[in-house]
Amino acid sequence: MIKSKKKSWLISIIILLIIIIIVICYQMFENNNRELKMIYIPKVIDEDNEFWSALTAGAKMAANEYNVDLIIIAPNKEEDYQKQNELIYWAIEQKPDAIIISPCDYTETIKAAKEVVKNGMHLIFIDSDVKEPVYESIIATDNFIAGIKMGEIAKEYITSDTQIAIVGHVKTPSTAMERIRGFTYSIGEHADQIVDTVFCDSMFDKAYKITLELMEKYPDINLVIGTNEYAAVGAAEAIKDKGLDGTVKMVGFDNSIELVQLLEEDIFQGIVVQKPFNMGYLGIEQAVKIVKGQNYQKVLDSGSELITKDNMYTEENQKLLFPFLGRQFRETEAQIFE
Repeated sequence: MIKSKKKSWLISIIILLIIIIIVICYQMFENNNRELKMIYIPKVIDEDNEFWSALTAGAKMAANEYNVDLIIIAPNKEEDYQKQNELIYWAIEQKPDAIIISPCDYTETIKAAKEVVKNGMHLIFIDSDVKEPVYESIIATDNFIAGIKMGEIAKEYITSDTQIAIVGHVKTPSTAMERIRGFTYSIGEHADQIVDTVFCDSMFDKAYKITLELMEKYPDINLVIGTNEYAAVGAAEAIKDKGLDGTVKMVGFDNSIELVQLLEEDIFQGIVVQKPFNMGYLGIEQAVKIVKGQNYQKVLDSGSELITKDNMYTEENQKLLFPFLGRQFRETEAQIFE
């Protein structure tokens, strides 16, 4: 009788354990397959800018593949960190599974970003960083290395008499800081020949205007650096209109039809091209892995390439220069790190 009771008790325990395991497995299955809610707050949404168009297209594709309800909302201007901070606080109130940010400002975005973590939400950065390591993962171009690449092509045109000007996009985000730092490091002792650094607040018209002002103030400038599409194209148009193309050498950054045409016309001696579609895709992919408790990479360099007129027609570089959004080349993480 005692043995029968013990056997019955043991069977009951085994059945209970099996039920618990089934419930846990079911909950894990449901958690891994439920629709995730994420909010992405870039610096700006600009359909006329190839970088942001490609980046958001990559994010949307990943969201579709990974069953993510993705909301994308942004300020109207890249430099408007106050508005971005307001949107971050709004996003916290929505209680998503993850908040993804492309910080507008290296220092002024920190407080709002910390509030995301304080409220128990996952925080991922895409494209740019802040002064303190508050994120769980960051997916971005290594902008210091990209700046070095700009310097590599620029050095071919620098002599002891060269006067250099930098037309930056926005003064306060890490992207501008690191590209300028990398460029300055790359040209070494010639950094003393940088006569001025100005910023266009990522506006074509302003880049055009301040470049004309630079040419008036420093008539002997013969090398200009543009640190994103807005800055590079605006500066190049100003130099063309002044009749200085050919006299003033240029190095640009990012990718657009205008930039490619200007490279073909020898206005630009080189441009450094990012991989924004991959950046957006991998940003959402990393966020999904974090939410689901899977292995992820804390820092992921999405890569950049130096394109010149000599190498722009290779198959690989044509894919970078003319990405077809929606069915664009999408590299795996393994390919990116090759």
